[in-house]
Amino acid sequence: MNIQIFGTNKNFDCKKAQMWFKERRIDFQFVDLKQKSMSLGEFDSVLSSLVKLYGNKEEALQQMIDKTSKDYSSIAYLDDSEIANKLFECQNLLKQPIVRNGKTQASVGFCSKIWES
Repeated sequence: MNIQIFGTNKNFDCKKAQMWFKERRIDFQFVDLKQKSMSLGEFDSVLSSLVKLYGNKEEALQQMIDKTSKDYSSIAYLDDSEIANKLFECQNLLKQPIVRNGKTQASVGFCSKIWES
């Protein structure tokens, strides 16, 4: 397994996710989005994994958005075609943590049921 957790050190759900994996002795790599943002390839693999999980791109994008973010108003009224670009440019709008297992599986938010499988 090659688990990556994308998020920030101050985010409570990111801390909870790290603790969840540590308790189960599962190795992971934590990537602090304040220091290093996701590459386009990483972002695309997360999005394509979520499309498989939720069925379509629009729903996957909506799941990726942190609606409690202070910058949410900058993305709330954009067309679906523009949302992906804006999320990639402004990654503080992403719901955290983003947990990636290789290039084929990903989840957004604290999803212990998904991680167990």
